[in-house]
Amino acid sequence: MANEATLMIETHRPIPFTVADGTGIEKGTILKMTDPMTASAQDGKEDIIAGIAAAEKIASDGVTKLAVYRGGIFKVICSGSITVGDALISSAAGTNYVETAGVNAEDIFGIALETATDGETLLVELGPRTCNLA
Repeated sequence: MANEATLMIETHRPIPFTVADGTGIEKGTILKMTDPMTASAQDGKEDIIAGIAAAEKIASDGVTKLAVYRGGIFKVICSGSITVGDALISSAAGTNYVETAGVNAEDIFGIALETATDGETLLVELGPRTCNLA
């Protein structure tokens, strides 16, 4: 898969999330979360992050659980300019891209451990968080 998130340092064990049987998910896909504790591929800016797929899920294989990392150090693709220490969100640039969170961002992907520019890879500490600003 192009642009997959790559685990560099495992700091947390993956946990099971529900996934749709008919959907294929590549290992290393950044996943968004819906209720109840269900994951699917991230596809928009500031999705609520479930984590990163720890394994491949083959479409229509009868499996409805997938191991998902909610912590760890990963190499991901940058959209725009990111500075070390920036809070990050999922990006509208495409699946598996992250960008710097704005001042009012509510759904954080993690923290940048390096500085990078558009299209470069960088190390991030995965730490999905949601803070309701409204």
